Amino acid sequence: QLQASGGGLVQAGGSLRLSCAASGRTFSRDAMAWFRQSPGKEREFVAVISWTGANTDYTDSVKGRFTVSRDNVKNTVYLQMNSPKPEDTAVYYCAEDRSGYGRRSPAMYDYWGQGTQVTVSS
Repeated sequence: QLQASGGGLVQAGGSLRLSCAASGRTFSRDAMAWFRQSPGKEREFVAVISWTGANTDYTDSVKGRFTVSRDNVKNTVYLQMNSPKPEDTAVYYCAEDRSGYGRRSPAMYDYWGQGTQVTVSS
């Protein structure tokens, strides 16, 4: 089970950190990703981190502002959101890819968190 937390209301230009904790198992060999979904839109890829943490990938719109990281001892992955913009407003989901490849398609992920709402005010 994945439990996402840390969402809320933040002003544009501020910062927010999302967390996603796995319970009941270890995800140290799995790639972990963040996706987001706004009303009326498809779920979109935000960021992914390899199981070692050595490799990351971001969608272009968040590069330089968001940072994905993980702590395999705590079975937790994070998304640090700096300088968020109103267009970043969405429900954010963490996801686990047991293959370890860390791809951008949501169809490739095996487990999903319940989502946490992020609202960025202008």
